[in-house]
Amino acid sequence: MKSFMQKKETVERKWYVIDAKGKPLGRVASKAAVLLRGKHKATYTPHIDCGDYVIIVNAKEVELTGNKLQNKMYYNHSMYPGGLRERNAKVMREQYPIEMVERAVKGMLPHNRLGRAMYKKLFVYETENHPHMAQKPEEMDI
Repeated sequence: MKSFMQKKETVERKWYVIDAKGKPLGRVASKAAVLLRGKHKATYTPHIDCGDYVIIVNAKEVELTGNKLQNKMYYNHSMYPGGLRERNAKVMREQYPIEMVERAVKGMLPHNRLGRAMYKKLFVYETENHPHMAQKPEEMDI
């Protein structure tokens, strides 16, 4: 019996909504990464982008366990001398909640051109409102 290999032309994609309100950031990100990669499907093929579209709402109300709000740091560098900028998770959640969730999901995807293609199917919003109701997304529980 031959192994099944999905073709990119025959991939069927669905839309899922994940509500991050009161959920741990890592749980939300890992569930989103599985859906984006397509590992929840029986037709999963490692070298094909066979994942689905993921919408994460209420990013502003995502939870962090333990002392991560004060201790977890996010770093950016402008590539100029002295251009290191660091923020803790509390500042990120208050001022940049979308970027915080996107970084968590992006870190769980492959670090190559396939992962970049998967990342383009992620949509994160601060509140419950999103403009993708026409795609009839399914609610995904965590």
